[in-house]
Amino acid sequence: MSIKGSGPHSRRDLMKGAALGAGALFGGMGMTPQMAAIAKEAGRSSKPLKAAFSNAGLQATWCAQGKQAAEYWGKLFNVEVTWFDGQLDAVKQRSAIDNMASQKWDFVAIQAFGIGTLTAPVNKMIEAGIPVIDMDTLIAPLDQINVHSLLAPDNEFMGASVTQALVNAINGEGTIVMTQGALGHTGAQGRARGFKSVVAKFPKIQVLDEQPADWDVTKVARIWEALLTKYPKIDAAFFHNDDMALAASKVMQAKGRTETKIGGVDAMPPAIKAVQEGSMFATVRNPSCRIHGGSVIAGVNAVVNGEKTGPGGIPKNIVTDGPVVTKANADGMLWMEDQFLI
Repeated sequence: MSIKGSGPHSRRDLMKGAALGAGALFGGMGMTPQMAAIAKEAGRSSKPLKAAFSNAGLQATWCAQGKQAAEYWGKLFNVEVTWFDGQLDAVKQRSAIDNMASQKWDFVAIQAFGIGTLTAPVNKMIEAGIPVIDMDTLIAPLDQINVHSLLAPDNEFMGASVTQALVNAINGEGTIVMTQGALGHTGAQGRARGFKSVVAKFPKIQVLDEQPADWDVTKVARIWEALLTKYPKIDAAFFHNDDMALAASKVMQAKGRTETKIGGVDAMPPAIKAVQEGSMFATVRNPSCRIHGGSVIAGVNAVVNGEKTGPGGIPKNIVTDGPVVTKANADGMLWMEDQFLI
């Protein structure tokens, strides 16, 4: 077999190529079509594998995109992916994971709705010898649970980078609101720390509100109806995900309050289009495709190749950062998401 742009590859070279492709994916670069071809040829399991996945809730655009990516990469690597929806509810997700833990899987991958809510059933699976990949947010602190690996962005960086863009847009003074996700979600906790680290440097900025909306767009609409009634001027607003940002934007537009600079997190296609059109100022890519697709690759390597955590194996914590998205780079981001690359 030969790959365009390179010479013939032996089976061993293909295996090395697949490993390098996975390394690039984990390192934040995304897979090229050539790498995907190598992965399909050399990294694919020779027998069908069964994997269970769960993320916070498929109502969230980020989670729905992640499911698509996991299923896409599952087909490449001969993995049947079964989904256990978290439904944006810690109790419902716990019930789903209890069900998951009662069954046999080759590997599982989970994004917890809240830290510490899934520890017991996840430990049950780990004790049964099932590799567990943690996605995006901590199931439990890494020194307290033996997950195979955590694939997650630097949430503090994401919160700080979007907040900094908003602060720059309002020239370092004025009023700002942060609408948070679920407070038990370690990603939301990191985004809040990033927000606070930036606004602390600007004494002329007043934070008006920091209520959590739990990723719930209906709750966001209620919060922002009240905020726009209470405050005659809100210069900027940072939201812990794009779905909440877009829900608030609709409320603002209905009230004719379009002066607010809006920032989100995830860089989902609707948000990127809003950035292109000017109704959102910025977002930052939380790479759903890379996290969910990378979890498939990590699971396959653990099962097929016996890859362990640590030196010479997969790192315990893989940082999957993405860029801030503005009008300047929005077109390219949409294309990469369409290819399940980032």
